[in-house]
Amino acid sequence: MDHLRFKKHYKLILIAALAILIFLIAASVTFGVANISIIDSYKIMMSRLPLIGSFISTKGINEAYIQIILYIRLPRILLGVFVGMGLSAVGAVYQAIFKNPMADPYVLGVSSGSALGAALAIFLGLDTTIMAVSGTTLFAFSFAILTTFIVYSIASVGHKVSTANLLLTGVAVSFFMSSIISVIMIIDRNQIDKIVFWTMGSLASATWQQVVFLAILCSALIMCILFFARDLNVILVDEEAAKTMSVDNEKVKKIMLILCSLMVASVVAVSGIIGFVGLIIPHAVRIFSGSDNRRLIPLTAVAGAAFMIMSDTIARTILAPSEIPVGAITALFGAPYFLFLLSKNKKKVF
Repeated sequence: MDHLRFKKHYKLILIAALAILIFLIAASVTFGVANISIIDSYKIMMSRLPLIGSFISTKGINEAYIQIILYIRLPRILLGVFVGMGLSAVGAVYQAIFKNPMADPYVLGVSSGSALGAALAIFLGLDTTIMAVSGTTLFAFSFAILTTFIVYSIASVGHKVSTANLLLTGVAVSFFMSSIISVIMIIDRNQIDKIVFWTMGSLASATWQQVVFLAILCSALIMCILFFARDLNVILVDEEAAKTMSVDNEKVKKIMLILCSLMVASVVAVSGIIGFVGLIIPHAVRIFSGSDNRRLIPLTAVAGAAFMIMSDTIARTILAPSEIPVGAITALFGAPYFLFLLSKNKKKVF
């Protein structure tokens, strides 16, 4: 499908993508170590829906199965939805403002910086929750912003950021942050399990509180990003032309960096480091949608959610009852694609 036809049928495609996402959510609930039938799984979920829930009976279903579906599988899957949405949307924005096909919160070191903030909060005993905001989230957010500006400042030459500088700086900063995390784990072995959680990436500890928190924040941030979608398009095409159209390049970039840092920090605070989602999903969608961020970002968010659901389902079932960190699964898909892009970094991707 060419980009013109895609534009014409965009609304239908987005509705179809959302329908597929809902199907994946419903299907993935049925997978797990506990052998719960598909019919029982759907009865349990539908019994909690407004209006129709009162007509669905769960009588005869093991109470343990109800607890597994409602408080283990379903919140985990829905948390994966918003993690995927957030990371993929951030990846699309980074690739636009940096004009770099390999820009990604993981590759640029932002995820590692955010994880370092979370590790420090745990190490210093500041991971408690005050007024519904945890110290872990605040530290993760602060270090995500700090890492973003460090990488951008070091990599920029004048007002331009080269691909090589960005990649080298991001990798170097990421390694530096990861080394500090390793030192913290050695110093405080009592907290090593909590810190390892951040470095490997997992949705195993998902709760409904985390789902609500990330749902509200991701939805709000994606709406804010979409407000600047036209400006991102102008900057992506020609920064000089952007000036003539009254688009303040640096201001837009700074706003986007802050919004994206908040998104990454929030995701890392609940799931740890999950890499490459923001790298491969925007590219996969861009093949069909083109580079118009008004269409690219919403569809990328939906595709990222679907990708995370599939990755996490593989992570928790392929070696059941053991579990693979979902970050390892996304890396299996993302790392080869990153190498492919790196081999073509002299070609114009957009």
